[in-house]
Amino acid sequence: MTDLFRVGVIANTHGLRGEVKVFPTTGELDRFNYLKEVILDTGKEKKELEVVSARFFKNLVIVKFKGIDNINDIEKYKGCDLYVTRENAIPLKEGECYIADLYGLKVVTDKGEDFGIIKDVMETGANLVFVVWHNKKEVLLPDIPECILDVNIEKQLVTVHIMKGLLD
Repeated sequence: MTDLFRVGVIANTHGLRGEVKVFPTTGELDRFNYLKEVILDTGKEKKELEVVSARFFKNLVIVKFKGIDNINDIEKYKGCDLYVTRENAIPLKEGECYIADLYGLKVVTDKGEDFGIIKDVMETGANLVFVVWHNKKEVLLPDIPECILDVNIEKQLVTVHIMKGLLD
């Protein structure tokens, strides 16, 4: 399980006063309205930054960080990821889990057979799709009730029903 969740990537600077344009990588854009701090991953180090303000502009979020008041102080961070800690992540509702926690989970069928390991999760318009490594190839399993029967993060186990046509 990961302790950091990526919420955006610094796409570019905005103006001369140290603001940045952030491309959000979270499905919950509303989270930027009350985001207080982020962790900037420079590739060499992780820096905690306090968020002073955030406003939306087209498909981006314009963010201002405390103590960064000049374009020259922020320009070097273009392309860097922004993270929040698990404690600052959006709280889960009953029966939900963070997508990051699905990676590496063991997948078994409803008949009790080992099926594979979740290697990736794709977000489509309709539902998530679990990419499972099975018999030396990837199998795509849609996150729908007919296919994904149970996700147990504590047991690190996903129970699935292999619907007709999924392995063809």
